[in-house]
Amino acid sequence: MKKPNIVLINCDDLGYGDLGSYGSTVNSTPVLDRMAEEGVRFTDFYVASPVCSPSRGALMTGCYPPRIGFGSFDGFRVLFPGQGIGLNTDETTIASVMKDAGYATKIIGKWHCGDQNEFLPTQHGFDSYFGLPFSNDMGRQVDSDPRDDSAQADARRSRPPLPLIRDDEVIQEQPDLRALTERYVEDAVGFIRDNKDEPFFLYFAHMYVHLPLYAPDGLVKASQNGDYGACVAGIDWATDVIMSELKRQGLDDDTLVIFTSDNGSRLDNQGGSNGDLRGKKGTTWEGGQRVPCIMRWPAEIAGGQVRNQLATTMDLFPTLSALVGADVSSDRTIDGVNISSLMFDENPGDSPREEFAYYDENTLEAVRDSKWKLHVRKGGDDISELYDLESDIGETNNVYADNPDVVAALSAKLDGFRQELGDEATGATGSNTRPAGRVDNPDTLTHHDPEHPYIYAEYDKSDRG
Repeated sequence: MKKPNIVLINCDDLGYGDLGSYGSTVNSTPVLDRMAEEGVRFTDFYVASPVCSPSRGALMTGCYPPRIGFGSFDGFRVLFPGQGIGLNTDETTIASVMKDAGYATKIIGKWHCGDQNEFLPTQHGFDSYFGLPFSNDMGRQVDSDPRDDSAQADARRSRPPLPLIRDDEVIQEQPDLRALTERYVEDAVGFIRDNKDEPFFLYFAHMYVHLPLYAPDGLVKASQNGDYGACVAGIDWATDVIMSELKRQGLDDDTLVIFTSDNGSRLDNQGGSNGDLRGKKGTTWEGGQRVPCIMRWPAEIAGGQVRNQLATTMDLFPTLSALVGADVSSDRTIDGVNISSLMFDENPGDSPREEFAYYDENTLEAVRDSKWKLHVRKGGDDISELYDLESDIGETNNVYADNPDVVAALSAKLDGFRQELGDEATGATGSNTRPAGRVDNPDTLTHHDPEHPYIYAEYDKSDRG
């Protein structure tokens, strides 16, 4: 098998029900729906956290967030501008593995694994970077209620300008978000053209559909689902341009394209959907962590396949490493498993992944094994709920009392995760975890200057994700 080019497209807050191929009737996604027809679509694909930074750290390293010190960040669920925490440079990432295997590596878009120089993508195996180091609502915005004198509101008002970065340098502050995705796509096309004669790894991390929702006027006018639908259409358009460029350069058959999201939809963000799933972003119900995933590689993946086996973004690390013949360091534990059989075998059988743990920050709340999912905690309270996800995708029928043997088996698995990774709710300290990176005297990448000619002094939407 020839080493493929790899394009990994990761959306922000895109829900399980936001694509046509996953049931949406209000968003326009013809390109992604065709990608599903021409490749393999996963129905039971998960992210390791229901919020941004932990999910992205897990994707990069193949590890549960608590394994790498990414469960929480000094009291915050995600990283904020100027925090002295980030992905430890001792960690091995997908990008560093690809780079060592001779790949050109590039990230475009949202990073959110630390904004200090020591933590930026170019310190983690990426040759180059163009994008926002965190969420697009973390710049200067209007405040929804100027009478609010709370510490949180004051912190929002004093945020530094949103930085757009090229490699490790801020090249613009407060960029026009309506034009940013087009700039991202232009950069992606240039990267593909510059590296068409050598294998490349492109990590395209969308701003869409995180709040605030900014899309070009043409997409907004054509949308049947407001600004949200316009941003989803922007994701589809960007995929179309990238895949069209691969064909133009004669690289279509030689490129594996993977499409997914970093967590479920917020639901209340002006049009998002998690389909029939219960819950939303920030929760360990299915709606928080089960996400779309489509893979396409014409030379190796037969079209029109659907996989209902358990798989996660953590599994991409060992799978892609094996695919390019890279050696992955054996001096540390990773939680991903090789799921190449689910990608390439037409009748793959059971998933190589036997179980999946659902962590909310550093608290273990649930575990899945095959079709069963056991919940033991939600919102700070102990619960006892068991669901058969094969027949009850919406987690509506609690069968805990009827299946004591299943509960006992899954409870034992929870104990195993507590021993390995810890669990704040029970006071368990993980025996096999590694620290996040830390720096002394951190600073924000930008500082507000009232004399600076910002294109937006403040964004004109108060939406926050």
